[in-house]
Amino acid sequence: MRRAYSVETVRAAERALMARLPEGTLMRRAAAGLATACGEFLGRTYGSRVVLLVGSGDNGGDALYAGALLRRRGAGVTAVLLTPDRAHEGGLAALRRAGGAVIGPERALGAIERADLVVDGVVGIGGKGGLRPDAARLASAAERARAAVVAVDLPSGVDADTGEVSGSAVRADLTVTFGAYKPGLLIDPGREYAGTVRLVEIGLELPPDPVLEALQHDDVARLLPRPDAESDKYRRGVLGVAAGSARYPGAAVLAVSGALRGGAGAVRYVGPAGDAVIARFPETLVSDQGPDHAGRVQAWVVGPGAGEDAATVAKVLGADVPVLLDADGLRLADRDTVRGRTSPTLMTPHAGEAAALLGVRREEVEAARLASVRELAATYRATVLLKGSTTLVADPGGGPVRVNSTGTGWLATAGSGDVLSGLAGSLLASHLSALDAGSVGAYLHGLAGRLASRGAPIAALDIAEHLPEAWRDAVRD
Repeated sequence: MRRAYSVETVRAAERALMARLPEGTLMRRAAAGLATACGEFLGRTYGSRVVLLVGSGDNGGDALYAGALLRRRGAGVTAVLLTPDRAHEGGLAALRRAGGAVIGPERALGAIERADLVVDGVVGIGGKGGLRPDAARLASAAERARAAVVAVDLPSGVDADTGEVSGSAVRADLTVTFGAYKPGLLIDPGREYAGTVRLVEIGLELPPDPVLEALQHDDVARLLPRPDAESDKYRRGVLGVAAGSARYPGAAVLAVSGALRGGAGAVRYVGPAGDAVIARFPETLVSDQGPDHAGRVQAWVVGPGAGEDAATVAKVLGADVPVLLDADGLRLADRDTVRGRTSPTLMTPHAGEAAALLGVRREEVEAARLASVRELAATYRATVLLKGSTTLVADPGGGPVRVNSTGTGWLATAGSGDVLSGLAGSLLASHLSALDAGSVGAYLHGLAGRLASRGAPIAALDIAEHLPEAWRDAVRD
């Protein structure tokens, strides 16, 4: 599992380690890892032209020491000092001893245009707000140039703790981060600016509880419920789906498709789209008598395509089993009813729905995704899966927020969220916690979207069709 830690926690771990090591050891470790990553990214070091954008802090020092190592390996290295009187003395001396060149910002544009690689060492993880004008001008030049861009620890201008970008920022092809992942590298919009992220271990001792965590294949394989010799459809989990309407019957079909292909032992459907569901999935147990008469279930999904059926949403929320609340259900649900539930609730809004629930603009949610998902979870006392360019899952009790790493823009297709609802609902019915059901569901959903997009463009049922393949990929069968 990838774990990301706050700036404060990383700084404390760095201080504790530096107190036990000779002066400068930690920076040289970081610089060695950075230089190696730069060389591998270039493909060759000898004869390459490297430009370092150097700020005043330790981030600039890392870049300078790495530049000295690259110069000794045959690269031509030029350091652009944005604040010459505040450049890291030891790093600058090391670069000059290695034969590197040093220039000011006024001469930087030509060097950037000729470079094979630009190293962003402007601002470290403590930086707040966008880049200052001189740095912004150089970041823009690097983005226009043919050079690859490598960020030191974090792209300058990205908030390390939140991924927020409040002004100009460096767009990197590769970010080499030290000691621990930072949340801003895993959450959009920061993730988009970071490019590929490579972690260099430098010996930090970190606490067991991170701010953010991202599941990997091994984690998903461990969490996924798998049938054994004694399993039957009831032991595997029966999911109730209350979805669809006369206007939106397809939402019911898509939610049921996600549930059946997500591992549910059986799916009970209630609603007006029973004929459409049976025509596509004859194994579904269909009822038109409402949730109270559907039969025993281990979890419910309610809301996709529900239109104005507030009564059904209220009945499902009154059930003493886990409930996944999506789409129209989010709008129709009474907040106090959700807050008062004793069984787990998993809410799955996209940014627009989250904005409506919080009473803010959509752009505010998209710019501050981590804060938004935490606020929703606390406000509704529910687990919240915030869909979008990065999917975040937060528990109401706090603890690490889960971020999904498998998403793709191809998932932005009508009905995709309905499939995710059924999938995550089936995992709830299989007795996963709401946090695990949401994060494993998002992981498999993202994988299925990637698989389906090989023949892009895709429709929501294409995603559902690829769920078994995504499952096998995750558990490496």
